[in-house]
Amino acid sequence: MTKKWWHDKVAYQIYPKSFYDSNGDGIGDIPGIISKLDYLQDLGVDILWLSPCYQSPLADQGYDISDYYAIDPRFGTMEDMDRLIAEAKKRNMYILMDLVVNHCSDEHEWFRKACEDPEGKYGNFFYLRDKKEGELPTNWRSYFGGPVWEDLPGTNKQYLHVFHKKQPDLNWENPELREEVYKNINWWLDKGLGGFRIDAIMNIKKALPFRDYEPDREDGLSSIQNMLHEASGIGEFLGEMRDRTFKKYDAFSVGEVFDEKPEEIPDFIGENGYFSSMFDFNETIFGQSSKGWYDAAPVMPDDYKKCCFEAQARIGSIGFLSNIIENHDESRGVSRYIPEGECCIESKKMLAALNFMLRGLPFIYQGQELGMENTVFSSIDEVDDISTLDEYRVALDAGLTPAQALKAVSRFSRDNARTPMQWSAGANAGFTDGTPWLKVNPNYTSINVEAQMDDPDSVRSFYKKLIALRKDPVYKETVVYGSLEPVWEERHNLMAYYRKGDKMLLVIGNYQTDAQEIALPAAYKKVLINNYPDLEECGGVLRLKGYQALVLEI
Repeated sequence: MTKKWWHDKVAYQIYPKSFYDSNGDGIGDIPGIISKLDYLQDLGVDILWLSPCYQSPLADQGYDISDYYAIDPRFGTMEDMDRLIAEAKKRNMYILMDLVVNHCSDEHEWFRKACEDPEGKYGNFFYLRDKKEGELPTNWRSYFGGPVWEDLPGTNKQYLHVFHKKQPDLNWENPELREEVYKNINWWLDKGLGGFRIDAIMNIKKALPFRDYEPDREDGLSSIQNMLHEASGIGEFLGEMRDRTFKKYDAFSVGEVFDEKPEEIPDFIGENGYFSSMFDFNETIFGQSSKGWYDAAPVMPDDYKKCCFEAQARIGSIGFLSNIIENHDESRGVSRYIPEGECCIESKKMLAALNFMLRGLPFIYQGQELGMENTVFSSIDEVDDISTLDEYRVALDAGLTPAQALKAVSRFSRDNARTPMQWSAGANAGFTDGTPWLKVNPNYTSINVEAQMDDPDSVRSFYKKLIALRKDPVYKETVVYGSLEPVWEERHNLMAYYRKGDKMLLVIGNYQTDAQEIALPAAYKKVLINNYPDLEECGGVLRLKGYQALVLEI
């Protein structure tokens, strides 16, 4: 593998709206991010991925872009963005923007011009079909529920949107559209961006010609996934985008890639892959049900282990995964991957160690380093996320009571990750002097930056130790490039694996509250990471306390 500048880095995702508010309007902003760069540098992160802060009506929290060349005034100005890039560079940090090019906003000028002249140049920037009374062009269901077709205002046509109706899909089959996308990417890279996280990219290739699929719910519609599974040829678009943009700048790119075929992995993240890396979603999709969130199965410790090891085996040494516990589209990882009632400082640290030591690039989502947890919803009226609102309706339609439906969707709501960052025990968790756009998690008085900064036993301090180990010149080669080999795979509620390079490290997590004993295959030289102050060992047998996590040099 050719070594790249980003291989040994640690990434951190910022959700700008909820990170830090500098002007008291209740919304996080770019000046707020700049003011916290020293905090992030102290943690040890190198790459900052910003969720969208482009001009947007925020129908889907910025993933509906009305101007790719403008910063939304809610978040600041382009001068603020230039200053953020410059200040990050002073600290040897790289800024990633979100690249959202499967769709734009219905308030983008391209779409407005398509409405004015559907047969003209911009009509071909979208998927338009003639409207037929009482009949849809296809029976596909959008990700947010309902048909993917909406009337094109002022015309006798309909447009395709696989997400929200305010997010019309862009027609990647049109070379003129692709040119506009590449022009924009290069404009941002010329500004000094380190690269992009590429949103929902697997959706850009549709199965042509369009057709109906077997309905899979009582609404008579079919999951959009059925069409995507049939689509082929996405590589032509992705290879062209790589060559015209990222490759020229040696930029970092990480794809939100779902449902890739095993034989395609080298094409995506191999030596000349479309992207530098792609996210591992094995754990996040586990237990999903076609019926909806209300029917999803919980992720148990053995499930989590199996998902991680399957993803690692699938990639092998082909390239680099980007490993996550959570992001802006998921609930909080500690509330999802730790069994109910067992969330504590030790279990949060164990989950951190098991994820962080995997082969690949670690991504931390804002607040993850504090062990932030899912919030509490007392009513569906407190929910902002459009996806959660749709799933609540699905649960009610399935016969759940309002209380049952709220409990079911609360587990997975994207709002769990979007509650304001918890900086202190002060008003609004120190996030804003105004009224926060989304209610602060009530546990902010005990889980916050101020309480953890100088506490050597805090979750944040544990993350700092993991980051320091990844960067330690003695172990870096092994942690970054070493192979991963599972061990004791059949042991219930135990996750363990070797990282083998010029050193040999053994990562162990006792994934339960009860103690557990394991016989080491060889003596260890050194304890590199331990989430307890001590380690019980007798004659080569380790007695692991509840949720004890270890990284040993063997």
